[in-house]
Amino acid sequence: MTGARSCPMTHQQAVDAGFLDARARVIDIAAFLDRLERCEPSRTGGDFRVAALRQALSLVSRGGPDLPRRVLELLSDHSIDPIDRPPMQGAVGCVPLPPGAGAGAP
Repeated sequence: MTGARSCPMTHQQAVDAGFLDARARVIDIAAFLDRLERCEPSRTGGDFRVAALRQALSLVSRGGPDLPRRVLELLSDHSIDPIDRPPMQGAVGCVPLPPGAGAGAP
């Protein structure tokens, strides 16, 4: 085994405890994306939140160390300067991706 990992459960116990919940969440995400694809074409493209979600799914499918941290950082606003006026009331869940960042970006 490489690297220090700590989990009080065995691999099988972790799968048994979490698989059904994870399965339901993946199905929910698939249903959400399916609804978007069935929307009017003029309304489906270009939303930065959907692009960020797809990039997060790409990270998840690749796996690797610190996966929850990397997904959270992708979907977090890292700005430190206050803004004069918010674009809307409430949170949006992520910030626009930088130009050129797509599903394949880390």
